[in-house]
Amino acid sequence: MNMLWEEAPKTITQLTAALKESTGWGKHTIITMLGRMESKGAVRYEQGVRAKQYYPAVERAETVIGETENFLDKVYSGSLGLMVNTMVEKNSLSKEEIDELYAILKKAEEEEK
Repeated sequence: MNMLWEEAPKTITQLTAALKESTGWGKHTIITMLGRMESKGAVRYEQGVRAKQYYPAVERAETVIGETENFLDKVYSGSLGLMVNTMVEKNSLSKEEIDELYAILKKAEEEEK
């Protein structure tokens, strides 16, 4: 999806060439993935002169929000606090990430006023 969001349209051949090195996926795997994403309404295609041209059918922002909510629900019973606490307890947050979280929370607090 990221590849299609960054630059669309793409053909199966273009996607295969671009993903081969990082994923090891061949043409048939790409075809299978595109078929699954198409059946879920995530991608669409138009018949080009020589090959199908694939486009994203959903916006990145709406997908990110939905996937984040789904992840929180499945793993942390919808609790953002539990997720952050888990990261803190495992010492998984760098100083930069902590500063970023403070900035995000400060912005959210200011928007609430």
